[in-house]
Amino acid sequence: MPVYNRIAHFADDMTQWRRSIHENPELGYEEVKTAALVAEKLASFGVDQVVTGLGKTGVVGVIKGGPGKRSIGLRADMDALPMSEEGDVAYKSKNAGRMHACGHDGHTTMLLGAARYLAETRNFDGTVYVIFQPAEEGLAGARAMIQDGLFDKFPMDAVYGMHNWPGMQVGHFAIKHGTMMAAADRFDVTIRGRGCHAAQPHNGIDPVFITSQIVGALQSIASRFVDPAEPVVVSVTEIKAGSAYNVIPETAYFRGTIRTLTPETRKRAEELFRQIVNGVAATFGAAVELQYHLGYPPTVNESNAVDLARRVARDLAGDESVHEFPAASMGGEDFAFMLEQKPGSYILVGNGTEGRHARGLHNASYDFNDAALPVGASYWAKLVETALPKS
Repeated sequence: MPVYNRIAHFADDMTQWRRSIHENPELGYEEVKTAALVAEKLASFGVDQVVTGLGKTGVVGVIKGGPGKRSIGLRADMDALPMSEEGDVAYKSKNAGRMHACGHDGHTTMLLGAARYLAETRNFDGTVYVIFQPAEEGLAGARAMIQDGLFDKFPMDAVYGMHNWPGMQVGHFAIKHGTMMAAADRFDVTIRGRGCHAAQPHNGIDPVFITSQIVGALQSIASRFVDPAEPVVVSVTEIKAGSAYNVIPETAYFRGTIRTLTPETRKRAEELFRQIVNGVAATFGAAVELQYHLGYPPTVNESNAVDLARRVARDLAGDESVHEFPAASMGGEDFAFMLEQKPGSYILVGNGTEGRHARGLHNASYDFNDAALPVGASYWAKLVETALPKS
């Protein structure tokens, strides 16, 4: 197992921290208890400075090695998801409708473990900033921290992120040059027709029918308007309309997400979305209220940072355990905001191939694999010692 001996020595402590966080999940910008635990642990490790309240509930720890001027940032996310946990583990969520279904409890713990090791050993020259970010799940906590002065107050040269990956063996890593994750944009649309008796549809303007035509037509963005070699996903995820069998309602509402990998396709997809929604609605005489929200940008790895991260992972785990991520995921990741500001990279760490550890992210039966905790912490430690070597 690719683990530093000192980190392996306190792996049981890390498991306790992770399970405590798992039992007490908090949503974005509500991570009060989680942030307090992080700040308390960092202080107990003897880090040089602990700053709280950045981006509302974010925490940053400062660890100084030698006198060098170089610096590096390591980022983990802290928030949970608004869903109920299934299963009967002893540390199951105690907060109804809240669950760590994406492994942020593990991400936070791995970075805490690295902070403990780095504060003890100081085997590097320069400064490390450990960044515990709120509100990754759709609420742009990375952007909030940046707007609150993250890179002004902590002027790091580069920033690195990591995420667990169910289905990949513990002790293995995956990374790629360029785009790792997609831009994640959202839309909310209300179609305003004219209600009438369901037996007399000719007397109204049916927003349900019009919405169904729009939903079908939106799939032409990927199939007919964008180069088939350029990935784009358009998903309508919610439709609401009506309340009776015999009434055609006044309005119908739908929302969803569009995922793209390049700025050009992102812009084109929004243009096409607006044209289709407005055009189909106008054809049938309905009015439209449309809100299009530009969300997370694509997560784009910087080339030199990828080379460093890959070398570190290979030195730690062996060449055969470090894989080329085959294609960008269409999932979104707000670490992208940090990579727009600073060079860096985003790497995946294996979460296991069996049971709850192999369940997909955002699954009600998913669980972070405690065996991966010392692996991720060791990766962070080796990354710092390689990026900021002592003379």
